[in-house]
Amino acid sequence: MKVSDYIVQFIESQNCRYVFGYIGGAITHLVDSISKSENVKFIQVYHEQTASFAAEGYSRSGKGLGFCMATSGPGATNLITGIADAFFDSIPVVYITGQVNTYEYKYSKPVRQQGFQETDIISIVKPVTKYAVLVEKKEMIRYELEKAVNIARSGRPGPVVLDIPMDIQRADINPADLCGYDDPDKNVIMAIDWDRVRMMLSDSWRPLILAGGGTSGARDVLLKFAEKQSIPVVVSLMGKSCFPEDSDLFVGMIGSYGNRCANIALANADLVFAVGTRLDTRQTGTKLDSFVRNGKIIHVDIDPFEIEYSRVRRDYAVSCDASVFLGECCDKVNKDLSETAEWRSYLSAIKSEYSQKKEVERNIQNKAPYQLMDALSAVSEENAVFCVDIGQNQMFSAQGLVLKKNQLFFTSGGMAPMGYAIPLAVGLSFAENNFRSICAIAGDGGFHISTQSLMLLSQYNLPIKVIVLNNKTLGMIVQFQNLYFDGNEAATTCRGGYMVPDIQSLAASYSLPYRIVHSKDAGNQLIWKDIFTIKGPMVIEVDLSHPTIVSPKLEVNMPIEDLSPKLEKDELSRAMFCGRI
Repeated sequence: MKVSDYIVQFIESQNCRYVFGYIGGAITHLVDSISKSENVKFIQVYHEQTASFAAEGYSRSGKGLGFCMATSGPGATNLITGIADAFFDSIPVVYITGQVNTYEYKYSKPVRQQGFQETDIISIVKPVTKYAVLVEKKEMIRYELEKAVNIARSGRPGPVVLDIPMDIQRADINPADLCGYDDPDKNVIMAIDWDRVRMMLSDSWRPLILAGGGTSGARDVLLKFAEKQSIPVVVSLMGKSCFPEDSDLFVGMIGSYGNRCANIALANADLVFAVGTRLDTRQTGTKLDSFVRNGKIIHVDIDPFEIEYSRVRRDYAVSCDASVFLGECCDKVNKDLSETAEWRSYLSAIKSEYSQKKEVERNIQNKAPYQLMDALSAVSEENAVFCVDIGQNQMFSAQGLVLKKNQLFFTSGGMAPMGYAIPLAVGLSFAENNFRSICAIAGDGGFHISTQSLMLLSQYNLPIKVIVLNNKTLGMIVQFQNLYFDGNEAATTCRGGYMVPDIQSLAASYSLPYRIVHSKDAGNQLIWKDIFTIKGPMVIEVDLSHPTIVSPKLEVNMPIEDLSPKLEKDELSRAMFCGRI
């Protein structure tokens, strides 16, 4: 059996039906083998970065493991941004790169390159992968494939890279002679001090759950635990959609661009269940001594290194899967609900007074982006997925969208590459077999970066609505420049050297339907209902007036509840909890 055929057979066994990639000489054997498979299809994209993000989308759907392929040299290096993104956001993806023949590879020779397009991709990607290896012997192909998949999925998930030389791909093997991989850690059991957890909750009057991205696979048990104990919930950016936002227990998103009500709630909690989160700077702010300063923190993260090296003071920290911890909480932790009634009443008032709607009313002149999010929240389908790019569009969406139980929100947190949303949506759409309604929300900058992925929408008639928030600027950086650089809009506006292409013409060039929604109509639900009744892909340009502002925002060296635009000192003092301490 040819090695490339064996690899495709293995991919089939991992419940993967699509491999995303860009063909090149060093992976032609692999693509040829895929083309002969009845169960796996190669999706030829138009830039390797598109393939890397699409494979993430396939994995994030939960339908199967994402696989991506690229040729040696520039093909492999074009994957690096996606590989790093999967690493920082803990997404399991298998990246397979082609390599020159082993007899052409330079190995330790002190030359820059020996084979055409030879590049030591393994050394390059090792810092941003869980595992990366050059497969030098055909007899090791089963072992390395099984090891890579196991490592990608186990513990804290993440990307792996297999670099496979051409002579290995075309070699003949007897599958019966191949050795497999046995996971040495499959029986590891982590202990939780439940007596301590129960005592900390028993002593608490103002408990709060902070759900991070690590709770994405624990949505049901998170909801069950929160409802059983009536504990209010806030989420991080990566935790958005892990808890239904139309629930009375949901307070909002916390962090540097968090909802004001959620940040105030977090500042007043006396016990925080921080689950599936690494408590990064964008959640805590830079003033660490003020973070949950009057409360205790139970920190749960699957990565023991995040537990060991956390910057934040915790009162109890355990390395554990979020599903396991929350599931056992449902059975082993109990609290008298009457003791927290005053706290829940307070949070209900804070949520009303300092909601995102009130924030927009008070502090935003150009309300169109937030009106758009209100309309999308109202008219989107029950199982809609929102894939969101980077920049102001990300924060408009995260702050403003109100997600229901079965809706999903995907964005990039750690790497945060512009041009992420549309390729991600492509991978999700293939994984869902066009079952879900998918919105890819991008700014004009991220849209321009990812235009090559638009061909896939029309080519495969993917049900993706691309919503482009066009303010003709790189708005997030403009806001930063106005705050810290005296309004010098270098490289972010037309006068600073930044231009936006004709979006309608771009859509037409890729044979995609196009609509424009003007700023005054951004919140018109009837317009959006009409758009969503149209099947298939579409590019919708939302023509925003400049400038646009994200509000609120936490500035450097400020406590998490003191966001800008700032409340008057007396008002902030009144907003802080005044009940039982």
